[in-house]
Formats: sequence, C-alpha cells, structure tokens
Amino acid sequence: MKLTKHTIESASLPEKGQSFLWDSETRGFGVRLTPAGRTYIIQGRVNGVSRRVSLGRHGVITLQQARKKAQKELSAMLEGIDPAIEKKRSEAYSKTLRGIADEYLKDRPDMKSSSRADVLKHINKAFSSWADRPAVEITRDKVATLFTELTERGPAQANQAFRNLRAILNYARAAYRPDDKPLLIENPVSVLSDKKVWNKVKPRSGRIPTDKIGLAWNTLTALRASPGETIITHTLTDAVSFLLLTGARWSEMSELTFKHIDIEERWWDIPDPKNRNPVKFPMSKMAAEILSTRPETNEYLFPARSGVGHIHDARGVFLKISEAVGVHVTAHDMRRTFRAIAGECDIELWKTKLLMGHKLNQDVTISHYTETEDLTYLEPEINKIGDWITRQGIIAKSDKVVPFPARAKGGTK
Repeated sequence: MKLTKHTIESASLPEKGQSFLWDSETRGFGVRLTPAGRTYIIQGRVNGVSRRVSLGRHGVITLQQARKKAQKELSAMLEGIDPAIEKKRSEAYSKTLRGIADEYLKDRPDMKSSSRADVLKHINKAFSSWADRPAVEITRDKVATLFTELTERGPAQANQAFRNLRAILNYARAAYRPDDKPLLIENPVSVLSDKKVWNKVKPRSGRIPTDKIGLAWNTLTALRASPGETIITHTLTDAVSFLLLTGARWSEMSELTFKHIDIEERWWDIPDPKNRNPVKFPMSKMAAEILSTRPETNEYLFPARSGVGHIHDARGVFLKISEAVGVHVTAHDMRRTFRAIAGECDIELWKTKLLMGHKLNQDVTISHYTETEDLTYLEPEINKIGDWITRQGIIAKSDKVVPFPARAKGGTK
C-alpha cells in the first residue's frame, strides 16, 4: 500500500515482536511496528549484503521527511555505499578526544593511578580546547602550534602532555576502524618526531650535598623530637626520614600500609611497584626504629592529617631541610641523595639499583641469575647506608670542625 499518515497511525501495534508496513511508492521504504511504537525504515541490498536501516520514529519526523531520507539512502545503496559502514564511520569521526581518552583508560584497568591522573590532567588542562571536539580535527599543524605554546610554559610538561596524546591517538587508530580503515590516517603527534622538535630536557640532578647530609639528618631528628608540633607533623618527618633511609619513591612510601612491613624481621615490600615486579626490600635498623613508633590510625603507615587516606606532600619538612642545607630539596631529591650515599659507602651500583627498585635489563647475568624480588640479602648494605647517615649527623653536631674525609678505596666514611 502507499503509506499515509492515516494508514501508519491506524495500524495496530503488536503485543510482542515486530511487524512491517511496506510502501508501494518507494520500494524498500516502510514502517516497523513494535509494542514501543512506529519507526520508519529502509531495507535493501548493497554489495551483496542485506541491510535494514532505521530513519527515525514516527511523530519525531514526518512521513514526508522519512520518504526523502529513504530515497536518499536507497539511492546511495544502489551506488554501493553501505549505510551500516557509513553509520560506524560517522560515529567514529564524531568521537571526541575526551571520549577516546576515557575508553583508553577503561581498556587499561591495571594502569597505575598516577599514570591515569597524568592522562586526565593533560586532557583537562593542556588539551582543554580540544577535549570535547572530534579527535579527527587534531592536525599536524595544530599539534606543532600547541606544542610550541606549551613549551614556553614548561618544556618537560609539554613533552609529557604530547606523549600522552600520542598514546591516546595510537589507541584511536587501533580501536576505531570503520570499513577496516583507521580513524586517523596517521598520528598527528608524529610531526614532533618528523621535525625533531621534542624538547631536550636535562635529567634533574638535585640532591642534598654529601657534606650537608648530617645537617639534614639532624634537622629531621630535631623535628621528630619536638613535642606538640602542629604545622610539621611527626608523620611527615618520619615519612621524609624513610625516603632518605630507603631511596623509595614518594608514591611507594606514601601508599605503604602496615600489612606490607615487618619491623621485627626488618623488611618492607611493594606488591605493585613502578616496574610491575613485586619486591621485598630490607629495612635498616634506623628505619625500623623510626617505624616502630608509628601509631596505627588507619591502614596507611603515613596517614593523612584528616585520618582518611595517606599523606600527599611534606612541603613544610622539605622547607626546613632546604633552609638547613642551603639548597632546594624535593622528594625525588632524596632518591638521588640515597644513591650518592650508597656511592660513598662503596656499595656496588647493581646493588644500589636493586635497593632503589630499578630494573637490571642491561646486565643479562644479573637480571637472569640474581634474586631481584626478595632483596633481604642486601640488609648489610642498607644498614651501612643507615649507619653512614647517622654518623654524619654526629659529625655535624660536633663543635669541632671535622674535615669531610676523602673516601678510602674499599671503605666508607
């Protein structure tokens, strides 16, 4: 029959399933009837495949509008254009950068929380003007321009932002392939490599000068002994002391829980460290002494002042240390300081790297034939570091001028 508004609205809806009314005027055009209502559709073959496509609900679009859409879609099918593929292509091309980033993170449930936070930070800040626009609008020229702007604010952050963007767009190329063709012909971030304009950022080298470590240790000791401290809590002081004595990363220290330490056996472990391999570290006598005073207020060894969660920074403590040693000191500087101390103690580099949670891929013998998960056999080395630090504190407290001795071969200071 020729479809009219009257025939469509007078047709009874099925109680379940579906039925169809087909138009005699436009072949392949019809209305699908379901318990939920009436929907305009087309049905035909394209490239040997049968396709049925919804055009819109009756009442939302008119019969005249639906008939025009049907004629256009059916004509395209006769020319070999598959509406199902076109729909997928349209949906893919409308994917926003934020939407792709969300899918990227969803497909990586094991990604560390800090890495996830970096991705979201850059989407919301560096790429805020692109976030809710289709990702296909990101071009090589736009990448080059924005990279230059961000570099003026901070070269290292610009590099990090665009490395994250590169990963997200590589994911988009793999995940969204309408008609088995990638959404993006190429990753536009490749322009930075093609033009060789990635920022050359010198690795940070800040640390406490070796001859000032005694002063830093005495500052921490004094803060720990100070009663009724309010601005700088004993928790933060203990946390920074732990960093210096272990070489741990800030996140490893701050997220450490009571179930991952044993003060009597003197070890602590990380079930999911940065390098993804669970590691059990030895604990020095000095570190164990400090941790033995930690009250168990929640699951974390270093809880936040609110009592919920763990600490997030210790700026007040680092300010005190910076004032004492005369250089600006950060959490990561404590790791570099730990490595310098290990050098002063003549600890072999591979042992130092293990204590700091580094991989040893470069040395086949060490990586394949050395225990790299249970490091408690390095207890003598970690105690040597702890003893060296406390000895420097004693020297710094002396009223006499004690020259900083040169390291004797095979010995320690």
